[in-house]
This record gives sequence, C-alpha cells and structure tokens, in this order.
Amino acid sequence: MATALANPLGVFARESVAELRKNLRLPQFALPTIITPAVFYGLFAIALNKGGPDAAAYSLATFGVFAATGPALFGFGAGVAVERESGLIELKRVSPLPGGAYVVAKLVSAAAMAALALILIYGLSLIGGVRMPEEQWAQLVAVHLVAVVPFALLGFSIGMRIGAKGAIAAANAFYLGFSILGGLWMPITILPPWMQHLAWVTPSFHLGQLALTVIGVLPHGSILAHIAALVGITILAAWFAVDGWQRSPA
Repeated sequence: MATALANPLGVFARESVAELRKNLRLPQFALPTIITPAVFYGLFAIALNKGGPDAAAYSLATFGVFAATGPALFGFGAGVAVERESGLIELKRVSPLPGGAYVVAKLVSAAAMAALALILIYGLSLIGGVRMPEEQWAQLVAVHLVAVVPFALLGFSIGMRIGAKGAIAAANAFYLGFSILGGLWMPITILPPWMQHLAWVTPSFHLGQLALTVIGVLPHGSILAHIAALVGITILAAWFAVDGWQRSPA
C-alpha cells in the first residue's frame, strides 16, 4: 500500500494495462468496436466509392470519429454498468486504489481500442489513394483521438445510472444516433432540415466538422463555433459523469 501511494503513476499504468488486456480478451467487445468501423469504411469509401481519393479522404475524416465512439460508449457505458452491478466498482472504492485510476484506465483503454480501429481505417485509406502531408495526418489523428473524451464521459454517465442491459441498449442507441446526426456515414446536407438543426447538440457533428476542416473541407458554421460547442458539451458530459459517480451507491 505504501509503495502504491509513493508511486501513483505506477498504479495508474498497471490499472490501465490490466483494463486494456481485459478488453482485448473479450471478443464480443473488441471485435465489433475495432472491426466494424473498418468494414463500413472499406465498403462505402473504398469498394463503393465513385468519387476517387477525395471522397475516400472525406470519409476518412468522418469515419475516424465514428471509430472513436464505439470503444468510448461501450467501454464506459456497458462496461461500467456491468462492473457496477457486479460490485467491482464498490470494491475499488474501498481499496487503496486512487479514485481517478479506475476512470483513467478506462479512458486509456478506450483510446487504445480507438487507435487500433483507426490504424485499420488509415491503412484502408492509403489503399483508396488518400495522400496528405504529414502535418495533416498528425492533426487528423489528434482530432480522432480527442473524440474519445466526450463520448467516454457520456458513456460513464450512462454506466453509473443504468443497469447493464439498459446501458447496452442506450450505448447502441447513442452509437447509431450520433453517427447519423453527426454526418459520419453520409453528408449531413442530405438529412431533413430538422435533423441538421438537431445535429448541433451532438459531439459527433462538431468533431466531424473539425476533422473535415483538417482535410480542407469547408465546415458548416465557423471553427470557433464548433470548438465552443464541443467544449460546452464535454463540460456538461463531465458534470453528468461526476454526478453519476457521486450518486451511485456502488
């Protein structure tokens, strides 16, 4: 215990590694969240692509955000709900483990799973002819990895409030809803006007617009507006996450 308190970084690192190993050993979680985005991208952006490398680059920007939503929503949403019902979170709370280690480990694992999904998508994009300068690739990677944070906070809020079965259903609903309203599968301009307005309250829309800006596509609205909205949504999601943690009896 004294060693753990003297070396908190080591505790955070070991907890993160253990969480990642656990998720990788669960094919029902790992395979869909890593493989599904690559399958969708390969189908729509490569196999059925009639717009060439430019269309593949457009899809790369938005599907990269899509790849970040799965590990975050399911890892934090369904995963936290299952562990809360099983009593694991209560056990961690009464242990010497630092309070933030559990959340950090979940976040690191979600980011790592998203990174694996992104590697597959990036590889397919190269096959599809996408070519960009190194600084554009770096900016796109940054946007895609940052996308994990708001979805993880939302997933954590779900997991701390809803039972395991309900959390899985809620995570699926948000997964699909954010993808459609965010314009991650198709340009948002083809959606009905009321859905385009509703998109502004979703983190996926703002992240998708930021990712598209990186590759040179003009966004809907200003960059500052998207950043401000994303920061506001993230702060609100963080408040719900903290409130859920404090209110949960487990």
